[in-house]
Amino acid sequence: MRIFLYLLTNLAVVFIASIVLSLLGFSGYIGKNGLDLQALLIFCAIFGFAGSFISLFLSKFMAKRSMAVQVIDQPRTRHEQWLIQTVQELSQKAGIKMPEVGIFPAYEANAFATGWNKNDALVAVSQGMLERFSADEIKAVLGHEIGHVANGDMVTLTLIQGVVNTFVMFFARIIGYAVDRVLLKNDEGRGIGFYVATIVAELVLGILATIIVMWFSRKREFRADYAGASLVSSAAMISALEHLQAEANIPAEMPDSLQAFGINGSLKNGFQELFMSHPRLEDRIAALRQQAI
Repeated sequence: MRIFLYLLTNLAVVFIASIVLSLLGFSGYIGKNGLDLQALLIFCAIFGFAGSFISLFLSKFMAKRSMAVQVIDQPRTRHEQWLIQTVQELSQKAGIKMPEVGIFPAYEANAFATGWNKNDALVAVSQGMLERFSADEIKAVLGHEIGHVANGDMVTLTLIQGVVNTFVMFFARIIGYAVDRVLLKNDEGRGIGFYVATIVAELVLGILATIIVMWFSRKREFRADYAGASLVSSAAMISALEHLQAEANIPAEMPDSLQAFGINGSLKNGFQELFMSHPRLEDRIAALRQQAI
């Protein structure tokens, strides 16, 4: 099902981008006089942003399917009732519409928020967190996720990813054209060298661009922690992060595609830290303590 949805998403991107390009009268970015940079930029922007926004609009659906989230429509237990009431209280304080609330079956302590805008979001908590964390800690985690929603982090991350996608595609094709035209002496500039060099350049530039996106993701985690501290308390937010730190050796069960939206991201060291979606837990705890002084 995940592979089918992935392919369907990509087909939708191509279909929508093709329609938009046709409406704009776009017929190609390599002409007799070489690269048409304006046309190339339009081409890359449409494809770059289309993928990001389609992913954003499908984010709730994909999250529910990939994490087997059980949305609470009618609370069946007092714990579910407490969860609904707590999210309602926090969303009112944050000034957003009540999001959908769900629980996903994972032993790992984690939670995430996603959705295409702040008034149509989903907040979900793992069963493991509900079983092992205190009420105040869970409330702080929910405040953290509500903070993501209220700050518009999902939309902002989508825009940044769209810009990054655009320039990766743009410069990769310039590099591909230069390799084919200058090094391989292909007068048309769109031979096999163009395609090979473009693919390689996209891979390299894509890796470098990921560093930029992850840097932003780490910055917004601090903001979400401050939101959790503001909506609940600094003590509860610090306690929740310390509890997550104590459970750091539990393997992550959340897909990479959702790591950026969870409170507990993967831990890496050295050069790999550049690709972390979350700051180190000790840094987040230290920042909250500094703010509380």
